[in-house]
Amino acid sequence: MPSKLTESEITRSLRDLPGWEFHEESLIKRFPFKCYMDGIRFVEMVAIDAESRDHHPDLLVRHDEVTVFLSTHSAEGVTFRDLDSAKSIDSIATLTLSV
Repeated sequence: MPSKLTESEITRSLRDLPGWEFHEESLIKRFPFKCYMDGIRFVEMVAIDAESRDHHPDLLVRHDEVTVFLSTHSAEGVTFRDLDSAKSIDSIATLTLSV
């Protein structure tokens, strides 16, 4: 089981993850989209990536926005797996937003 990171480790790591915030033991970021279906395509790509990592974020879908919540439930907080997932999700968003 991965170890929970300290708040200072998370804060340092967030410098390389623009737009991500640490709140209530989770990394959180909101991704805006032009329309609902763009957000759904993003969610599908995130889901495929998450399944391959066996590390699944919580996702909140709204009309033109998707909010991603990352936390390692077994560690009861943020681990390196969440930081890696955040980087991957940012890459997916870049692909999705450029289409």
